[in-house]
Amino acid sequence: MRKPLVAVLIALAIAGAGAAPASASAAETKTAGTSAADASAADAKAADTKAGAPTLQAVTLAGTVALSNCSGSVVRFPNSLDTDPALVLSNGHCLTSGFPEPGEVITNQSSTRTFGLLNSSGTRVATLRASKLAYATMTDTDVSIYQLTSSYATIRNSYGISALTVQDTHPTAGTAITVASGYWKRLYNCNIDGFVYRIKEGDWTWKDSVRYTSACQTIGGTSGSPVVDQATGKVVAVNNTGNEDGQSCTVNNPCEVDTAGNVTVRKGINYAQQTYLIPACFTTGNQLNLNAAGCALPKP
Repeated sequence: MRKPLVAVLIALAIAGAGAAPASASAAETKTAGTSAADASAADAKAADTKAGAPTLQAVTLAGTVALSNCSGSVVRFPNSLDTDPALVLSNGHCLTSGFPEPGEVITNQSSTRTFGLLNSSGTRVATLRASKLAYATMTDTDVSIYQLTSSYATIRNSYGISALTVQDTHPTAGTAITVASGYWKRLYNCNIDGFVYRIKEGDWTWKDSVRYTSACQTIGGTSGSPVVDQATGKVVAVNNTGNEDGQSCTVNNPCEVDTAGNVTVRKGINYAQQTYLIPACFTTGNQLNLNAAGCALPKP
């Protein structure tokens, strides 16, 4: 994990959602395409027929981005202005420099990383460039946030793409969601099954994580995908991991830990990290302020 190449290879091992290298196997691609399509159709039908269900939106790939090894999305917060520099949300384990160590928090680091911006059909319409890595960590959560050289208004006026809004309240169990992968240009539909007090994977521990129902069979390369509430169109989490082999608490095989310390392993189940804590930490001009009122993200 100390070298970029090793980071990418181990990122592939981070659950069904780990960072995949540019050349994924043909077998994996075929399997993923079939499961995603089947899951999408089944979940859409179930949502349409469920009595009393909220009106669901057709989530698309518009506003998602493809990284060199992961997925991500152009995001804004409830108080962001159109003139603010746009932000890209992904995972901490998707950094090109390797995985942050437990307890490590990176802030305001210069970056020129590029992102392929997608439209609703998954066509790449532009290349966006970062000016800095505003925030990244794998402690308590698994998140990276890049500031871009372009504003929201510039992106919308130039490419017709609007940013996804990050919800600033805790999501609820049962919510119909879509995991939108810019890397694979695929949508995975399922529901929030529940929330996990702690997830342990290798040396890392994440708090209050989202557990998906089994329909979201995310794979390598979907790391960093926005998890979108189908009723509101807002981002409620960022996709990051899952248990592939049934092992306990190892890299590629996260385990659940409850408040009493009991460990549960759910083979084939995937997870995301909530994002509602992030908006409070970005203030005027979309600038990071970890000392802002209500900001609860880990600090350096």
